[in-house]
Amino acid sequence: MNKIIKSEELQITIYVEDTDFQGFVYHANYVKFFERARSNFLSTIKVSQRELRTKNQAFVIKSINLNYLYAAELGDNLVVHTAVEKKSNARMIFHQNIRCEDNKREYVNGKVEVCFIDLNTKKPKKFPDDLLLIFK
Repeated sequence: MNKIIKSEELQITIYVEDTDFQGFVYHANYVKFFERARSNFLSTIKVSQRELRTKNQAFVIKSINLNYLYAAELGDNLVVHTAVEKKSNARMIFHQNIRCEDNKREYVNGKVEVCFIDLNTKKPKKFPDDLLLIFK
């Protein structure tokens, strides 16, 4: 069985810019919130995406599957929960959900599969050693 690591939670407050004309969070913004949590996970473990790009390496999304359960609204305080599962030495799955901090209701959940690639060849590449170490 692959090891699953819980990441730090990311707090998000919903502002007007996050909402559609009805006052609900625009559906694509949940993808952005998930992305922020994944980037936060990498920063927390000291993996710099900027530095990786200088070495022609990057994380790319292989697949994303979201379930929209309830609509967040202007002023809501949300928490993005993330758990990371290593699938191979070049692939991870992020199990993520967004809950309202006030009422604990789950708004969105999903799985995001991420691959690590060489930007020159566009082929999978082994994760940096510091990332692999957290899964041991």
